[in-house]
Amino acid sequence: MKNRVLVMTAVEAELEAVRRGLNGDARFDLALAGVGPAMAAARTAAALMRGREYGLVISAGIGGGFIGRADVGSVAVASEIVAADLGAETPGGGFLSLDELGFGSARAAVDTELSIRLVRALEEAGVTVCRGPIITVSTVTGSADTALQRALRVSEAAAEGMEGYGVAVAARELGLPVLEFRAISNAVGPRDRSAWRIREAMEALEKASSILPEVLTT
Repeated sequence: MKNRVLVMTAVEAELEAVRRGLNGDARFDLALAGVGPAMAAARTAAALMRGREYGLVISAGIGGGFIGRADVGSVAVASEIVAADLGAETPGGGFLSLDELGFGSARAAVDTELSIRLVRALEEAGVTVCRGPIITVSTVTGSADTALQRALRVSEAAAEGMEGYGVAVAARELGLPVLEFRAISNAVGPRDRSAWRIREAMEALEKASSILPEVLTT
């Protein structure tokens, strides 16, 4: 793997948390993906075309955790990245994924070896971590019913974000491996801002980012 790593975050606060965690490691370039999979794909593709040779692309940030899988304050590491609302509604109110429609795949593979190594390193550092699918959505879950439907749609889903699939698609077009990890700020379900724990999630994001350099050198 080439030495340089591109890390994409949605917003500036996430980028700064990652930057603090990396502590000046020169192998990493950080860039803003913006919010949502379309902008994330466009900005990741643009960053990858600026002339540097990358060996890995990472989507990092905070996000929602599925109850019973990824608790608030923990870190979710993707075993795969799934665009959970990319597909078609059936006349009966059901859902057909892009895969079922035959128009490609709503699933993006991650670098399995690196994701497992990251999980082990986080565990050794005392970070509560879960490995499982991280779903990408264009509309964040805001109800218990939607949370249930998405959990049923993507078995063992750990967390929810808005950029991972876009980042992954851009990287895949250039044949580059991908990772995604999310520090959990809230439970996936009814929207309740009073229950969000942004500060704790940012601290967990910084801690997880501080582990990356050792993972990539082992």
